[in-house]
Amino acid sequence: MSTVLFDTPGPKARVRHRIYAVLGIVVVAALIAFIVYRFVDSGQFAGRKWEWLQYSQVQSDLATAVLATVKAFALGAVLAIVFGAVFAAGRLSDHAWVRGICTFVVEFFRAIPLLILMFLFYYGLPTLGVDTSPLFAVVLGLTLYNGSVLAEVFRAGILSLPKGQSEAAYALGMRKTQVMFTVLLPQALRAMLPTIISQLVVLLKDTALGFLVTYPELLYYARYIGSQGAFGRPIVPSTLVAAAIYIAMCLLLTALATYLERRNRRSKKHLDTDAGIEQAGLTAAAGSNVIGGAGPV
Repeated sequence: MSTVLFDTPGPKARVRHRIYAVLGIVVVAALIAFIVYRFVDSGQFAGRKWEWLQYSQVQSDLATAVLATVKAFALGAVLAIVFGAVFAAGRLSDHAWVRGICTFVVEFFRAIPLLILMFLFYYGLPTLGVDTSPLFAVVLGLTLYNGSVLAEVFRAGILSLPKGQSEAAYALGMRKTQVMFTVLLPQALRAMLPTIISQLVVLLKDTALGFLVTYPELLYYARYIGSQGAFGRPIVPSTLVAAAIYIAMCLLLTALATYLERRNRRSKKHLDTDAGIEQAGLTAAAGSNVIGGAGPV
């Protein structure tokens, strides 16, 4: 099937695409093999480089660093979702001054790199007499940046809903705020759930920037272990371990998104089935009335 922007490839084009795909796989595999070879050749997989994992204190400290990462992620995710919901509602307000303020805030924090926000909160606020901490700087930066992105996600989800949803709510006598937070936002959350989870995965990876403001998260501890001469300065092994943990956490979030999406689809199918059964029952009842009415005639 052809579209405006894409024509279905013919036999020669399909063969050419397969060749490109095979060549791409070969190049990527060769690159990975070369990197592994260089690691082996430089002794990065030697036992001495990995013996630090055997120490119980290191394992305990590594678990503490993972918990610190999860803590920053959890606080940042909750606050970013709340921030996004509030400012998405503000951008859809009927009052021009509310829309203007919310638009300025969202666009302002979307335009500033997250690392600069963390630096401003950690190094800048103390010059103004405001006491801060690494966790505060990391969480606040994650909240403002990712919350601004989520505000646009929520706004797009709300605008994608049928107008009949809000019109029905207004017909019941609900106010604008009630319609937004009771009717529209919950549906937008369900509709945009995959995009929201994807942004939360980005938020989880962004916690790694916290090591630049001395927040003791996973990457900060991996860098600390990698600089220890007692273990042979295992910077590559410690980085690989940290990367594996980050990948595992991101995969768990992705699995959660897949589960929620499937559950959402099942609930929709269940509702559709119930509606279909109810409709079929009404049709059958109407048909029986017609037949029953025609009998005496």
